Amino acid sequence: MTKINPRYLILILGSLTALSPFSIDMYLSAFPLMAKFFNTNVAQVSVTLSSYFVGLASGQLFYGPLMDRFGRKKPIYFGLTLYVLASVGCALSTSIESLIVLRFVQALGGCSASVGAFAMVRDLFSPKESAKVFSLLVLILGVSPLLAPTIGGYVAIYLGWSSVFFSLAIGATILLTVVFIFLPESHSGDKAHILRPLPIFKNYLSILTEPKFYTYAVAGATGFSGLFVYLAASPTIFMEIFQVSEQVYGWIFAIIAMGLVGTSQFNVLLLKKFSNEQILKCALSVLCLTSLIFFTCAYLGFYNLYSVVATMFVYLSCIGLSNPNSAALSLAHFGHKAGSAAAMLGFLQMGIGSLASVIVGILKAQQLFPLSAIFVGTSTLALLFLHFGIKRIQKSELA
Repeated sequence: MTKINPRYLILILGSLTALSPFSIDMYLSAFPLMAKFFNTNVAQVSVTLSSYFVGLASGQLFYGPLMDRFGRKKPIYFGLTLYVLASVGCALSTSIESLIVLRFVQALGGCSASVGAFAMVRDLFSPKESAKVFSLLVLILGVSPLLAPTIGGYVAIYLGWSSVFFSLAIGATILLTVVFIFLPESHSGDKAHILRPLPIFKNYLSILTEPKFYTYAVAGATGFSGLFVYLAASPTIFMEIFQVSEQVYGWIFAIIAMGLVGTSQFNVLLLKKFSNEQILKCALSVLCLTSLIFFTCAYLGFYNLYSVVATMFVYLSCIGLSNPNSAALSLAHFGHKAGSAAAMLGFLQMGIGSLASVIVGILKAQQLFPLSAIFVGTSTLALLFLHFGIKRIQKSELA
């Protein structure tokens, strides 16, 4: 379908998927500086993270029909342009309220990149290959948590927190240029897709009610929401409870993220011997077990900085193993609806993740025990949904 080298294609798609994670991770270590600038506290600054999650979730549904109707690239152009403008606005914000709103707008633009990338993977690769490609995308995506908080911390300290958002605007401009010049169009568009509210709603409903979609998508998204919980709570846990510096927090964040990246690549090897379903079930089972151990130790007060880092490393490792397989299984049964299916998948991931991050704020779960309780809840629900969903799929196939 395209003459571009597959490695370069995956690199571009990976850069698209990494845009929003970079937008999330890069300014985390600057929270204390931003709280001082806006004359507020770190908890209030973390609301800008939640508003980004909400924008990321809601924007997915907007781009899905557009990409099925007009192709993948044109909506990406629009989204990246909106992202650049909103990033500049964030950098120039003079109040925490305006920053919260602009972060929402920034997410609305940025989510076009991930929806487009996921849809293109479905366009260009088979289900078995797509799981491997998703794992490679996670490798590129992993550069974000490995580098972003550390880079953001130094940029914020020496150039000011606003420079973080100027940097994001510059990066998105470069990415927009690369997409325009090098990325091939994988779907020319389908005029049969009608851009009216009722047909769009019916289209999404048909996707959401497909057992093979909602089983793997909801189970994977619920397990994936633990990452959002960790992101929302980690600045307070490490920089306020354990009193580490912004730079040290960046390195801790990078070490923990290595688990996410490492297992996603190990998944490529596992797929040679095991099915997507087997790997997903095993990953969610270990995720649940890790959460229970964390909950027990937090309740008994056994944890210190090093043991928390080790536990979070294992926890994110399980997510790195489950997410590529749940994504591949969710999208495997859609062809011409790949854009809408990818959008619904992204909506579920970001929507459930946003809800989980909001619960962190409501329960004031920036402490270890309530945080561990949320981990137990999300991982248990994910495993149960997968278990009963697979049974439902098997019954429908026998009927």
